[in-house]
Amino acid sequence: MAQTSFELTARDGRARRGVIRTPRGEIRTPAFMPVGTAATVKGMMPESVAATGADILLGNTYHLMLRPGAERVARLGGLHKFMNWEKPILTDSGGFQVMSLAELRKLTEEGVSFRSHIDGSKHMLTPERSMEIQKLLGSDIVMAFDECPALPADRDRITQSMRLSMRWAARSREAFGDRPGHMLFGIQQGGLEEDLRGESAEALKAIGFDGYAVGGLAVGEGQEAMFGCLDFAPDMLPEDKPRYLMGVGKPDDIVGAVKRGIDMMDCVLPSRSGRTGQAWTRRGQVNIKNARHADDPRPLDENCTCPACQGYSRAYLHHVFRAGEMISGMLLTWHNLHYYQELMQGMRSAIEADDFAGFEADFHAKRAEGDIEPL
Repeated sequence: MAQTSFELTARDGRARRGVIRTPRGEIRTPAFMPVGTAATVKGMMPESVAATGADILLGNTYHLMLRPGAERVARLGGLHKFMNWEKPILTDSGGFQVMSLAELRKLTEEGVSFRSHIDGSKHMLTPERSMEIQKLLGSDIVMAFDECPALPADRDRITQSMRLSMRWAARSREAFGDRPGHMLFGIQQGGLEEDLRGESAEALKAIGFDGYAVGGLAVGEGQEAMFGCLDFAPDMLPEDKPRYLMGVGKPDDIVGAVKRGIDMMDCVLPSRSGRTGQAWTRRGQVNIKNARHADDPRPLDENCTCPACQGYSRAYLHHVFRAGEMISGMLLTWHNLHYYQELMQGMRSAIEADDFAGFEADFHAKRAEGDIEPL
């Protein structure tokens, strides 16, 4: 099996441009990973997701272990074959979903026992079981099993949680074993506390991972606090490995994170927004539900090359959303994912050209203009 590698090809300040090489293809960084929670990016065909420029998708360990079940996916040839996606897939560890979705969960040193939010069935997720599930799914990038407390939380709770996650990280590394062609990422925790983030980073580096995530952000602390943490957290992690900020975010969150040294991100926002009538554009957010669009023959964004903007008017998109038509979520999701990937490509080019500051200034200036005037 071919090996995996990460190469940094350019920098501009703390912003980094690189490439993660896997047997299933290259991931250009900074990278945005669309979320395919239950082995599908909602409202999209896999080939359409690829057409937006996505190099990698994210799948959810928690959701897939409950339905259809990891053993079943393995019997059917693994997640890539199951969902008809040939490029790389990253699977999360399940820890965050257990905390946020599961019922009657109980946390111990061993792991988390919980009842499924779907049917109430009992399950136990441990670092070892999380590694086993992710191996059965066949993902290219596997995440260590961690515990993520919602912020704000008190310092004692964050400290205990982080140290438990570090013990689980060591168990995850042990259980992952030697799997050529697959990568294991450790997850830094520690809330917004600089010393705890440092302690976590040292523990992870001592264990040794193929990549490192900044976990425990985008959980309610707000952008200012998140950026404050990103001003120091990424630089605590190894320079020569990918850095992944989990669960982020809005376009301005993404630009701010890349500026601070982040290489990878994921978020349900572009697809979830698409299903609720929200479009992300260069000029900020457009709410297609609003009556102002009902007679508007113009596209969402005249400079966008996605199918929603090339073939359909705001008036049509408003109509199909109001009528509850399935195509509404499909077109808006496609547009949003296209916009997000265009944003990533813009940043990659700007870093190569040593002009990230110029890109960032243009990005904010365009958004400040707001949406085009109503007709």
